[in-house]
Amino acid sequence: MKIAVVGCGHMGSWLAGELTGAHEVAGVDVDPARVEATPRVALIRGIDDLAAFEPQLVVNAVPLRQTIEVFRKLDAVLPPDVMLGDVASIKGDLPDFYRQSERPFVSAHPMFGPTFANIESLSQESAVIIRESDPTGAALFRGLFEARGLSIFEYSFDEHDRMMAYSLTLPFVSTMVFGACMDDKAVPGTTFRKHREIAHGLMAEDDYLLAEILFNPHSMEQIERVTSRLEFLKHVIRARDSEEAIVFFDRLRANLFPADPD
Repeated sequence: MKIAVVGCGHMGSWLAGELTGAHEVAGVDVDPARVEATPRVALIRGIDDLAAFEPQLVVNAVPLRQTIEVFRKLDAVLPPDVMLGDVASIKGDLPDFYRQSERPFVSAHPMFGPTFANIESLSQESAVIIRESDPTGAALFRGLFEARGLSIFEYSFDEHDRMMAYSLTLPFVSTMVFGACMDDKAVPGTTFRKHREIAHGLMAEDDYLLAEILFNPHSMEQIERVTSRLEFLKHVIRARDSEEAIVFFDRLRANLFPADPD
């Protein structure tokens, strides 16, 4: 298959490189050097030049805030039978765009990134394929993910964004609260250091990506859960209620170490 990847940052360049094993791949990026640095990926200078490559699939891997804008540009220059794809971490308005375009599409989410994942060893990582995707596109991504040993999940668009609020917003907010409470004091201790390392990694991510994840329509539900638990914990601490504290710790352990159903 002839595949073009638009946006060759960390995820786009990884995806383009992985696809070269079985497909003819070209890349488009505002910085052509990113494409040129990816072996076996042909450089296309701009979106207006994409049609000449005659792609069968164009995967949009630009930053989340630009995804819909780029899709509209692609829709204007590509023949109607060209499949569109995305790897967006929050799907948001994408279902509406796909419905309006009436093109075949595939939507996926490799749930790892350059900050926390070892790209060379992904067997402990996961990926999502959106259930509404075109079967041909879904099969392509499934084959790619299976070849790298990823755990694969299928969700609808809405199920995906609800899950992302749980799997991304919840840890992001918890880490941001920790970071917001830090100062410049040198603090010994392994626990503090590990939390600080996680916070450093998180805040190395793109600001707009962090904002879009927090702006997920389902994020507020998770934030309300965080503030509710904190209020309860404050109540326990103020009362110095050891018995209630132990009950709380037991609930935490039950959440963290669920009983084996067998």
